[in-house]
Amino acid sequence: MKEKLQQIKDRFNREIGGLADLASLENMVTKYLGRKAGALNAILRGLKDLSEAERKEVGGLANELRKEMEEKISGARSALKGQGSAAGALDVSLPGTAVPEGHLHLMTQAMAEIIDIFERLGFQRRRYPEVEWDYYAFESLNMPPEHPARDEWETFFIDKEPVGPKGQRILTPHSTSGDVREMEKGKLPIRSINITKCFRRQIDISHAPMFHQFDGLLIDQDINIANLKGVLHYFVKQFFGPDRQARIRPFHFQFTEPSFEVDVSCGLCGGKGRLRQGSGDQGCKMCKAGWLELGGAGMIHPNVLKAGGIDPKKYSGFAFGWGVERCYLMKSGLAIPDIRMMYQNDLRFLKQF
Repeated sequence: MKEKLQQIKDRFNREIGGLADLASLENMVTKYLGRKAGALNAILRGLKDLSEAERKEVGGLANELRKEMEEKISGARSALKGQGSAAGALDVSLPGTAVPEGHLHLMTQAMAEIIDIFERLGFQRRRYPEVEWDYYAFESLNMPPEHPARDEWETFFIDKEPVGPKGQRILTPHSTSGDVREMEKGKLPIRSINITKCFRRQIDISHAPMFHQFDGLLIDQDINIANLKGVLHYFVKQFFGPDRQARIRPFHFQFTEPSFEVDVSCGLCGGKGRLRQGSGDQGCKMCKAGWLELGGAGMIHPNVLKAGGIDPKKYSGFAFGWGVERCYLMKSGLAIPDIRMMYQNDLRFLKQF
Protein backbone atom coordinates (compact mmCIF):
# COMPACT_ATOMS: atom_id res chain seq x y z
CA MET A 1 0.00 0.00 0.00
CA LYS A 2 2.85 2.38 0.85
CA GLU A 3 4.42 1.68 -2.53
CA LYS A 4 1.12 2.46 -4.29
CA LEU A 5 0.80 5.73 -2.38
CA GLN A 6 4.29 6.71 -3.48
CA GLN A 7 3.48 5.85 -7.10
CA ILE A 8 0.31 7.99 -6.94
CA LYS A 9 2.28 10.85 -5.43
CA ASP A 10 4.97 10.67 -8.13
CA ARG A 11 2.41 10.61 -10.98
CA PHE A 12 0.47 13.48 -9.42
CA ASN A 13 3.59 15.66 -9.09
CA ARG A 14 4.60 15.01 -12.70
CA GLU A 15 1.15 15.78 -14.11
CA ILE A 16 0.33 18.90 -12.10
CA GLY A 17 3.42 20.64 -13.39
CA GLY A 18 2.34 20.26 -17.00
CA LEU A 19 -1.25 21.51 -16.86
CA ALA A 20 -2.29 23.93 -19.60
CA ASP A 21 -5.75 25.03 -18.48
CA LEU A 22 -8.39 24.84 -15.75
CA ALA A 23 -10.33 22.10 -17.52
CA SER A 24 -7.29 19.82 -17.36
CA LEU A 25 -6.90 20.64 -13.67
CA GLU A 26 -10.50 19.67 -12.90
CA ASN A 27 -10.02 16.38 -14.74
CA MET A 28 -6.94 15.76 -12.61
CA VAL A 29 -8.88 16.49 -9.40
CA THR A 30 -11.42 13.85 -10.41
CA LYS A 31 -8.68 11.40 -11.34
CA TYR A 32 -6.88 11.56 -7.99
CA LEU A 33 -9.42 12.81 -5.43
CA GLY A 34 -12.76 11.86 -6.94
CA ARG A 35 -15.10 10.01 -4.59
CA LYS A 36 -15.85 7.13 -6.95
CA ALA A 37 -12.90 6.80 -9.33
CA GLY A 38 -10.21 8.77 -7.49
CA ALA A 39 -6.88 6.92 -7.08
CA LEU A 40 -6.42 8.05 -3.47
CA ASN A 41 -9.90 6.99 -2.40
CA ALA A 42 -9.27 3.57 -3.94
CA ILE A 43 -6.39 3.17 -1.46
CA LEU A 44 -8.60 4.27 1.44
CA ARG A 45 -11.29 1.75 0.49
CA GLY A 46 -8.68 -1.01 0.76
CA LEU A 47 -7.74 -0.16 4.36
CA LYS A 48 -10.34 -2.60 5.67
CA ASP A 49 -8.20 -5.49 4.41
CA LEU A 50 -5.10 -4.43 6.38
CA SER A 51 -4.12 -5.12 9.95
CA GLU A 52 -4.81 -2.48 12.56
CA ALA A 53 -1.19 -1.29 12.62
CA GLU A 54 -1.00 -1.07 8.83
CA ARG A 55 -4.32 0.78 8.69
CA LYS A 56 -3.01 3.47 11.01
CA GLU A 57 0.23 3.86 9.09
CA VAL A 58 -1.22 3.82 5.59
CA GLY A 59 -4.22 5.94 6.63
CA GLY A 60 -1.92 8.60 8.06
CA LEU A 61 0.22 8.66 4.92
CA ALA A 62 -2.89 8.87 2.71
CA ASN A 63 -4.27 11.84 4.67
CA GLU A 64 -0.91 13.63 4.43
CA LEU A 65 -0.84 13.01 0.69
CA ARG A 66 -4.43 14.30 0.30
CA LYS A 67 -3.53 17.50 2.15
CA GLU A 68 -0.43 17.95 -0.02
CA MET A 69 -2.45 17.35 -3.21
CA GLU A 70 -5.15 19.84 -2.20
CA GLU A 71 -2.56 22.54 -1.51
CA LYS A 72 -0.88 22.02 -4.89
CA ILE A 73 -4.24 21.95 -6.66
CA SER A 74 -5.24 25.24 -5.02
CA GLY A 75 -1.97 26.83 -6.09
CA ALA A 76 -2.30 25.53 -9.65
CA ARG A 77 -5.88 26.79 -9.89
CA SER A 78 -4.84 30.30 -8.85
CA ALA A 79 -1.95 30.29 -11.31
CA LEU A 80 -4.11 29.10 -14.21
CA LYS A 81 -6.81 31.67 -13.44
CA GLY A 82 -4.22 34.45 -13.47
CA GLN A 83 -2.75 33.12 -16.68
CA GLY A 84 -6.24 33.05 -18.25
CA SER A 85 -6.94 36.63 -17.19
CA ALA A 86 -3.69 37.84 -18.73
CA ALA A 87 -4.24 35.86 -21.92
CA GLY A 88 -7.89 36.89 -22.17
CA ALA A 89 -7.47 40.60 -21.51
CA LEU A 90 -10.34 42.75 -22.77
CA ASP A 91 -10.14 43.44 -26.50
CA VAL A 92 -12.50 46.34 -27.17
CA SER A 93 -12.27 45.77 -30.93
CA LEU A 94 -14.11 42.42 -30.64
CA PRO A 95 -17.91 42.40 -31.16
CA GLY A 96 -19.91 42.39 -27.95
CA THR A 97 -22.26 39.68 -26.76
CA ALA A 98 -25.68 40.35 -28.19
CA VAL A 99 -28.45 40.88 -25.66
CA PRO A 100 -31.44 38.62 -26.43
CA GLU A 101 -34.29 40.61 -27.94
CA GLY A 102 -37.96 39.80 -27.82
CA HIS A 103 -40.55 40.67 -30.44
CA LEU A 104 -44.29 40.85 -30.87
CA HIS A 105 -46.19 37.57 -30.85
CA LEU A 106 -47.00 36.32 -34.33
CA MET A 107 -50.73 36.93 -33.71
CA THR A 108 -50.05 40.55 -32.84
CA GLN A 109 -48.02 40.85 -36.03
CA ALA A 110 -50.84 39.23 -38.02
CA MET A 111 -53.44 41.62 -36.61
CA ALA A 112 -51.27 44.63 -37.45
CA GLU A 113 -50.91 43.38 -41.03
CA ILE A 114 -54.67 42.79 -41.37
CA ILE A 115 -55.47 46.27 -40.07
CA ASP A 116 -52.96 47.81 -42.48
CA ILE A 117 -54.54 46.02 -45.48
CA PHE A 118 -58.08 47.16 -44.65
CA GLU A 119 -56.98 50.70 -43.79
CA ARG A 120 -55.89 51.03 -47.42
CA LEU A 121 -59.55 50.45 -48.32
CA GLY A 122 -60.78 53.08 -45.86
CA PHE A 123 -61.74 50.77 -42.97
CA GLN A 124 -61.13 52.00 -39.43
CA ARG A 125 -60.15 49.86 -36.44
CA ARG A 126 -62.82 49.36 -33.78
CA ARG A 127 -62.79 47.53 -30.44
CA TYR A 128 -65.70 46.01 -28.55
CA PRO A 129 -66.05 44.03 -25.30
CA GLU A 130 -64.82 40.45 -24.91
CA VAL A 131 -67.53 39.94 -22.27
CA GLU A 132 -70.65 40.62 -24.30
CA TRP A 133 -74.43 40.78 -23.85
CA ASP A 134 -76.57 38.04 -25.35
CA TYR A 135 -78.49 40.78 -27.18
CA TYR A 136 -75.52 41.96 -29.25
CA ALA A 137 -74.13 38.49 -29.90
CA PHE A 138 -77.42 36.90 -30.94
CA GLU A 139 -80.75 38.70 -30.64
CA SER A 140 -79.75 41.87 -32.51
CA LEU A 141 -78.25 39.63 -35.20
CA ASN A 142 -81.64 38.13 -36.05
CA MET A 143 -81.33 35.18 -33.64
CA PRO A 144 -84.13 35.52 -31.07
CA PRO A 145 -84.13 33.43 -27.86
CA GLU A 146 -84.41 29.66 -28.45
CA HIS A 147 -83.47 30.05 -32.11
CA PRO A 148 -81.63 26.86 -33.23
CA ALA A 149 -78.89 28.89 -34.96
CA ARG A 150 -77.54 29.80 -31.52
CA ASP A 151 -76.46 26.19 -31.00
CA GLU A 152 -73.83 26.51 -33.72
CA TRP A 153 -71.68 28.89 -31.64
CA GLU A 154 -71.11 26.63 -28.57
CA THR A 155 -71.13 29.69 -26.33
CA PHE A 156 -69.57 30.14 -22.87
CA PHE A 157 -72.28 31.67 -20.66
CA ILE A 158 -71.37 33.68 -17.57
CA ASP A 159 -74.99 33.93 -16.28
CA LYS A 160 -77.53 31.12 -16.11
CA GLU A 161 -80.43 33.55 -16.41
CA PRO A 162 -80.87 37.05 -17.91
CA VAL A 163 -79.52 39.79 -15.64
CA GLY A 164 -80.84 42.81 -17.50
CA PRO A 165 -82.71 44.04 -20.56
CA LYS A 166 -79.95 42.73 -22.84
CA GLY A 167 -80.08 39.22 -21.40
CA GLN A 168 -77.18 37.14 -20.13
CA ARG A 169 -73.51 37.96 -20.14
CA ILE A 170 -71.36 35.71 -22.31
CA LEU A 171 -67.81 35.42 -23.61
CA THR A 172 -68.23 36.81 -27.09
CA PRO A 173 -68.42 33.90 -29.55
CA HIS A 174 -67.80 35.96 -32.69
CA SER A 175 -66.56 39.42 -33.60
CA THR A 176 -69.85 40.11 -35.44
CA SER A 177 -71.30 40.99 -32.04
CA GLY A 178 -69.80 44.46 -32.51
CA ASP A 179 -71.74 45.22 -35.70
CA VAL A 180 -74.95 46.53 -34.14
CA ARG A 181 -72.92 48.44 -31.56
CA GLU A 182 -71.21 50.22 -34.48
CA MET A 183 -74.56 50.90 -36.18
CA GLU A 184 -76.00 52.36 -32.99
CA LYS A 185 -73.48 55.20 -33.18
CA GLY A 186 -75.59 56.58 -36.05
CA LYS A 187 -72.61 57.68 -38.14
CA LEU A 188 -72.99 56.71 -41.79
CA PRO A 189 -71.42 55.50 -43.98
CA ILE A 190 -69.63 52.78 -41.97
CA ARG A 191 -66.34 51.13 -42.82
CA SER A 192 -65.07 49.39 -39.69
CA ILE A 193 -62.78 46.49 -38.90
CA ASN A 194 -63.16 44.95 -35.46
CA ILE A 195 -60.51 42.50 -34.18
CA THR A 196 -61.25 40.82 -30.88
CA LYS A 197 -60.78 37.66 -28.83
CA CYS A 198 -63.54 35.11 -29.24
CA PHE A 199 -64.39 32.03 -27.24
CA ARG A 200 -66.04 28.75 -28.26
CA ARG A 201 -66.01 25.21 -26.93
CA GLN A 202 -63.90 23.80 -29.75
CA ILE A 203 -60.36 22.43 -29.82
CA ASP A 204 -58.59 20.43 -32.52
CA ILE A 205 -55.89 20.88 -35.16
CA SER A 206 -57.62 23.95 -36.65
CA HIS A 207 -59.70 25.25 -33.69
CA ALA A 208 -58.90 26.65 -30.25
CA PRO A 209 -61.27 27.61 -27.40
CA MET A 210 -59.77 31.12 -27.40
CA PHE A 211 -58.99 32.67 -30.75
CA HIS A 212 -59.11 35.98 -32.59
CA GLN A 213 -61.54 37.11 -35.26
CA PHE A 214 -61.64 40.17 -37.44
CA ASP A 215 -65.02 41.42 -38.57
CA GLY A 216 -65.40 43.84 -41.43
CA LEU A 217 -68.52 45.98 -41.75
CA LEU A 218 -69.39 48.27 -44.66
CA ILE A 219 -72.75 50.09 -44.85
CA ASP A 220 -73.60 52.73 -47.43
CA GLN A 221 -76.04 53.38 -50.23
CA ASP A 222 -76.05 51.03 -53.23
CA ILE A 223 -73.70 48.40 -51.73
CA ASN A 224 -73.97 44.97 -53.38
CA ILE A 225 -72.28 41.56 -53.63
CA ALA A 226 -69.81 42.84 -56.22
CA ASN A 227 -68.41 45.23 -53.60
CA LEU A 228 -68.12 42.36 -51.12
CA LYS A 229 -66.30 40.12 -53.58
CA GLY A 230 -63.93 42.95 -54.49
CA VAL A 231 -62.94 43.53 -50.85
CA LEU A 232 -62.47 39.82 -50.16
CA HIS A 233 -60.43 39.32 -53.33
CA TYR A 234 -58.18 42.27 -52.45
CA PHE A 235 -57.54 40.94 -48.94
CA VAL A 236 -56.76 37.38 -50.07
CA LYS A 237 -54.21 38.55 -52.64
CA GLN A 238 -52.58 41.00 -50.21
CA PHE A 239 -52.44 38.72 -47.17
CA PHE A 240 -51.87 35.27 -48.67
CA GLY A 241 -50.04 36.14 -51.86
CA PRO A 242 -50.90 36.76 -55.53
CA ASP A 243 -50.72 33.05 -56.40
CA ARG A 244 -53.39 32.00 -53.90
CA GLN A 245 -56.97 31.33 -54.91
CA ALA A 246 -60.19 32.18 -53.09
CA ARG A 247 -63.79 31.08 -53.54
CA ILE A 248 -67.17 31.75 -51.97
CA ARG A 249 -69.85 29.14 -51.41
CA PRO A 250 -73.54 29.71 -50.66
CA PHE A 251 -74.25 29.20 -46.98
CA HIS A 252 -76.68 30.34 -44.31
CA PHE A 253 -76.04 32.82 -41.55
CA GLN A 254 -78.99 34.24 -39.69
CA PHE A 255 -77.60 37.78 -39.82
CA THR A 256 -76.78 37.97 -43.55
CA GLU A 257 -78.81 37.30 -46.71
CA PRO A 258 -77.46 36.09 -49.04
CA SER A 259 -74.67 34.43 -47.06
CA PHE A 260 -71.42 32.83 -48.10
CA GLU A 261 -68.51 30.90 -46.69
CA VAL A 262 -65.10 32.01 -47.93
CA ASP A 263 -62.35 29.49 -48.70
CA VAL A 264 -58.71 29.93 -49.64
CA SER A 265 -56.51 27.35 -51.33
CA CYS A 266 -54.51 25.46 -48.68
CA GLY A 267 -50.98 26.77 -48.17
CA LEU A 268 -49.82 23.53 -46.53
CA CYS A 269 -50.53 21.22 -49.46
CA GLY A 270 -50.73 23.81 -52.25
CA GLY A 271 -54.44 23.22 -52.74
CA LYS A 272 -53.92 19.55 -53.70
CA GLY A 273 -55.47 18.00 -50.60
CA ARG A 274 -52.51 15.64 -50.23
CA LEU A 275 -49.01 15.90 -48.75
CA ARG A 276 -45.85 14.16 -49.83
CA GLN A 277 -44.61 11.97 -46.96
CA GLY A 278 -41.51 9.86 -47.56
CA SER A 279 -42.09 7.61 -50.53
CA GLY A 280 -45.86 8.18 -50.72
CA ASP A 281 -48.69 10.66 -50.36
CA GLN A 282 -51.21 11.09 -47.59
CA GLY A 283 -54.21 13.31 -47.12
CA CYS A 284 -53.60 16.83 -45.84
CA LYS A 285 -54.72 16.94 -42.20
CA MET A 286 -55.26 20.68 -42.34
CA CYS A 287 -57.67 21.07 -45.26
CA LYS A 288 -58.49 17.47 -46.32
CA ALA A 289 -59.65 18.66 -49.76
CA GLY A 290 -57.36 21.46 -50.93
CA TRP A 291 -59.42 24.33 -49.48
CA LEU A 292 -59.58 25.79 -45.98
CA GLU A 293 -62.65 27.61 -44.76
CA LEU A 294 -61.65 30.97 -43.31
CA GLY A 295 -65.02 32.34 -42.23
CA GLY A 296 -68.33 33.73 -43.30
CA ALA A 297 -69.53 36.74 -45.26
CA GLY A 298 -72.71 38.11 -46.73
CA MET A 299 -75.06 41.03 -47.24
CA ILE A 300 -76.43 42.33 -43.93
CA HIS A 301 -79.95 41.10 -43.20
CA PRO A 302 -82.58 43.90 -43.13
CA ASN A 303 -83.57 42.90 -39.58
CA VAL A 304 -80.00 43.51 -38.40
CA LEU A 305 -79.96 46.94 -40.03
CA LYS A 306 -83.23 47.75 -38.25
CA ALA A 307 -81.77 46.59 -34.92
CA GLY A 308 -78.95 49.08 -35.45
CA GLY A 309 -81.38 51.91 -36.26
CA ILE A 310 -80.63 51.97 -40.01
CA ASP A 311 -83.29 52.08 -42.72
CA PRO A 312 -82.79 48.96 -44.93
CA LYS A 313 -84.72 50.62 -47.77
CA LYS A 314 -82.12 53.35 -48.01
CA TYR A 315 -78.93 51.62 -46.96
CA SER A 316 -77.36 48.21 -47.59
CA GLY A 317 -74.09 46.68 -46.60
CA PHE A 318 -72.01 43.59 -46.08
CA ALA A 319 -70.08 41.98 -43.26
CA PHE A 320 -67.45 39.27 -43.01
CA GLY A 321 -65.85 37.51 -40.07
CA TRP A 322 -62.67 35.45 -40.30
CA GLY A 323 -60.35 33.81 -37.77
CA VAL A 324 -56.95 35.48 -37.50
CA GLU A 325 -55.21 32.23 -36.53
CA ARG A 326 -56.82 30.28 -39.35
CA CYS A 327 -55.81 32.98 -41.81
CA TYR A 328 -52.23 32.93 -40.57
CA LEU A 329 -52.05 29.15 -40.94
CA MET A 330 -52.65 29.62 -44.65
CA LYS A 331 -50.03 32.31 -45.34
CA SER A 332 -47.68 31.52 -48.21
CA GLY A 333 -44.29 30.17 -47.17
CA LEU A 334 -45.54 28.75 -43.87
CA ALA A 335 -46.32 25.14 -43.01
CA ILE A 336 -47.79 25.29 -39.50
CA PRO A 337 -49.53 21.93 -39.01
CA ASP A 338 -51.51 22.72 -35.85
CA ILE A 339 -53.20 25.94 -34.71
CA ARG A 340 -52.47 25.11 -31.06
CA MET A 341 -48.73 25.54 -31.61
CA MET A 342 -49.28 29.31 -31.64
CA TYR A 343 -50.12 29.33 -27.92
CA GLN A 344 -47.76 26.69 -26.52
CA ASN A 345 -45.09 29.34 -25.72
CA ASP A 346 -42.35 27.26 -27.31
CA LEU A 347 -39.55 29.73 -28.09
CA ARG A 348 -38.15 27.42 -30.79
CA PHE A 349 -41.40 28.05 -32.66
CA LEU A 350 -42.04 31.68 -31.73
CA LYS A 351 -38.53 32.90 -32.60
CA GLN A 352 -39.17 32.02 -36.24
CA PHE A 353 -41.66 34.91 -36.61
